[in-house]
Amino acid sequence: MEARAIQRTVRQSARKMRLVIDQIRGRAVPEAYAILRFSKKLAAKQIHKVLKSAVANAEQRAQRENAALDVDALRVKYAVVNEGPTLKRFTPAAMGRATPILKRTSHVEIHVEAAAETRAPKGSPAKAEAKADAMARPVRAGGAGASKGKRPKAKKAAKSKKKKASR
Repeated sequence: MEARAIQRTVRQSARKMRLVIDQIRGRAVPEAYAILRFSKKLAAKQIHKVLKSAVANAEQRAQRENAALDVDALRVKYAVVNEGPTLKRFTPAAMGRATPILKRTSHVEIHVEAAAETRAPKGSPAKAEAKADAMARPVRAGGAGASKGKRPKAKKAAKSKKKKASR
């Protein structure tokens, strides 16, 4: 079960809102509520509204499909803040000039999803263990027979002869 909520043109810059949204991405909904509730950032209030709306949308969808839904089992699957349209205003400055003021807005989008059950890996456990073991081993550049940064003696001798000939 997945649901989403979008709030457009929130009167706060996307950069400030991303500080808060990064804290709740991937977390369980009750934990995200707690983080937003005790955050000192003003953006937390707006994001809390969007998260609450996404959870309500999930409840409504479950009700329409006649499916059971545990709100505490929902997770924040996708949470992003994009830039919205910028309001351009001007203020008077010295010597008859005007300086621009950019009032930035942002779009908040949150997707919530019911936590999926953990699935057993395909294949036998021995194969999965062998694959994990093979991936954990470090691989040396140049293969097993590669020398450790040393040049073969023949090339070294040829190089020293070239230096002597050029002098």
